[in-house]
Amino acid sequence: MKFLHTVSIAALASAIGMPAAAQDAASADRPGQNETPATPGNPGVSLGEPPAGVDDGVGGIIVTAQKREQSLQDVPVVVSVLNAQQLEASGVRDIKDLQTITPGLNVTSSTSPAQTSIRIRGVGTLGDNPGLESSVGTIVDGVYRARSGVAFGDLGELERIEVLKGPQSTLFGKNMSAGVINVVTAAPSFSPSAEIVGSYGNYNAWSVSAAATGPIIGDVVAGRIFALKRKRDGYWDLSTGSGPRTSTMSDNEDNWTVRGQLLFQPSDTIYFKLIGDWSERDEDCCVNAPSIAGPTAAIVDALASDAGTLRGDPFDRFTYANRPTDFRIRDRGVSGQLDWELSEAIDLTSITAYRYYKSNNAIDIDYSSADIWYREGEGNSNQFKVFSQEVRLAYGSDRLNSILGAFFADERLKSRQNTFFGTAYERYFGLLLSGGANPNTVSALTGLPVGTNFVAGTGQNDFHDYKARSFAVFSDNTITIAEGLDLSLGLRYTDEVKEVTSVYSNTAPANACAAALARPIPAAARAAICAPNADSAFNNVTTNQRRPESRFSGSAKIQYRFSPEVMAYASYANGFKSGGFNLDRARFSPGVINPDTSFAAEKVESYELGTKTTLFNRRVLANAAAFHQTYTDFQLNTYTGVSFVVTSIPKVVSKGVDLDLLWNTGVQGLSLNAGVTYADTRFGDFPPPLPNLTRLSGSRLPYAAKWNVTGGFTSKQPVSDNFQLTTSASIKWTSRYNTGSNLDPLKIQEPFAIVNARIGIEPVSEAWSLELFAQNLTDSEYYQVIVDQPLQSGTYGAFLGAPRRYGVTGRVRF
Repeated sequence: MKFLHTVSIAALASAIGMPAAAQDAASADRPGQNETPATPGNPGVSLGEPPAGVDDGVGGIIVTAQKREQSLQDVPVVVSVLNAQQLEASGVRDIKDLQTITPGLNVTSSTSPAQTSIRIRGVGTLGDNPGLESSVGTIVDGVYRARSGVAFGDLGELERIEVLKGPQSTLFGKNMSAGVINVVTAAPSFSPSAEIVGSYGNYNAWSVSAAATGPIIGDVVAGRIFALKRKRDGYWDLSTGSGPRTSTMSDNEDNWTVRGQLLFQPSDTIYFKLIGDWSERDEDCCVNAPSIAGPTAAIVDALASDAGTLRGDPFDRFTYANRPTDFRIRDRGVSGQLDWELSEAIDLTSITAYRYYKSNNAIDIDYSSADIWYREGEGNSNQFKVFSQEVRLAYGSDRLNSILGAFFADERLKSRQNTFFGTAYERYFGLLLSGGANPNTVSALTGLPVGTNFVAGTGQNDFHDYKARSFAVFSDNTITIAEGLDLSLGLRYTDEVKEVTSVYSNTAPANACAAALARPIPAAARAAICAPNADSAFNNVTTNQRRPESRFSGSAKIQYRFSPEVMAYASYANGFKSGGFNLDRARFSPGVINPDTSFAAEKVESYELGTKTTLFNRRVLANAAAFHQTYTDFQLNTYTGVSFVVTSIPKVVSKGVDLDLLWNTGVQGLSLNAGVTYADTRFGDFPPPLPNLTRLSGSRLPYAAKWNVTGGFTSKQPVSDNFQLTTSASIKWTSRYNTGSNLDPLKIQEPFAIVNARIGIEPVSEAWSLELFAQNLTDSEYYQVIVDQPLQSGTYGAFLGAPRRYGVTGRVRF
């Protein structure tokens, strides 16, 4: 035990010495109580004061990381927990904002907000492909969200967010091979309250929200309603060339969200919560600017009525686009959760949910003002309909805590993809193939008249009807072997069937490619004319694929509490991310379609050693863990410049250390938090699976920064008998990483830091508050993604992180 004390204190000392971030949480009350207990998130409250009615023996941070209420310090899993106060102070409105206060979490998006990647410890899913599921699962109020992009949007009033690191497949199911983000929104309360919040900031950003909760029928039915409207001008200014685009701004927002909840509590043993939500997002997103303008840039310029493409600093946030980049999301759903105490030892939980989600995205694919190629929003869409049902029985006694459950999901995805030729497509390839000498080169190669090879407004128009049905049974059991010694064993069996019908078509019959395949022309010219979006092999072709999969996953954890202050654990877990189908055109060579677009499941085995420690008279929580995760058949999605290709990488290893710290200083109203993740996440040794992936073997994964360091504080100090000053700040520092799936050295993001800060004034009664806020206070310049600019060899396009945002927020509470 002395050794464990030494390790924990050393971890604490190292964390204090670096800027870092935090573990903190609100408690998880029974639905409907919603009376916030004393927690470390409430400044000035001792960590030794547990929540009312909860004797956790360690502190007041309660989590549901193992699908039952437990103290954070009793859970043998690395969990970063953020409570409502910390989320509000850091300006978190969606999961993307969460990365600024969570070590080891990285969230990026590129061509649209719907195609967003989440990574934990350097592991996640890359690329814009709806056929790929996420390695990091997102759960909102007990309901699994089908894809990362589906999980984004304003989360509204929050109780807490738990970020579980490492595979969590036993309790949470497939597609949790890297971790879980578990979001718990604020539940209805029988204590009436209401809040109105208004905000205004730079980029003409404004938002207004209103929320209310209280009893509807005595102490039997309570409700909660939340509504929000948000608008903002864009970060980018544009030159549109000859159009048809008219908007000269991009990355603006026009969003609204409504969430309503009803809580039925007919007795002390039955709780039923019904949740409905509806969100709409209308944005002009997304554009990029060249970080490097290659040799094709001169050709692009020659085809545009203005400069064509950027020569300069992309962080000036000025770029070129002649086609619309409208983005629209419609997201809605309903869920019902029943919690029934069948006896003192047995509880029943049932969660039934249905969700509908549809995104449409217009894209200027060449990211220039030359009219080369584009996608229209109406025919470029992904629509998800998902029904899910989970049932759990939980048994609890002095010696055994057990969960037995079943899960069913029926997912339907309809994906429409179009890629159309612009007026300059044929001339662009003519200049490209002739070294800039002859815009009519394509016609000379194919023998077809000028202007008939790639007719403007025609091109690829594909449809994928994707179905997935999965059923799982699972059990997790914690046995007390001796005083302080617990053994947990979990097992899950999943049976899943995926089917896809793909209908490929070209709105014109791809005559240029057919002619190029029939004539003796250079292979490079044939490949250019027969790009996948123009290949005659996809003229009116229908394919059908089916992929059944059955798999076991499990976990084993042993933990020992040496004292009320120190717990140590060792764990093993395996998990998987489902196999599936690449929803893009696949072929063996120009003119030869590959009807099999399936890819294998991604598997993981993980080992972890950790300590959870409460120090210094229960004012400090210092948690440390070492991990080693091995992935096989890692699903890598890479863009070749003309299409996405999914390939299975034989081996990926992620190993490192997580440190988390919470310090309630004892100074009135001041708490500090910190976190560090060191992760060395690398590909194994293997031959290049594709010609563009020669750099992978033995290298760090894309976005796999070795170091993620976060830190922050919250403070509430009296300035008079009637008023108090509230301040908070958070910082996240990330070390160097590569943003490209092919690890091109020209796609490096150098180390950077993001600082968020807030300062406000409020009366002691907290009836209102007025705050000044800043996100990315230092205006740090960083890349989300650097890509090979489509069809433009040697040119790299940069999707940028958000610039500095600042403003004022006012709140009125009733």
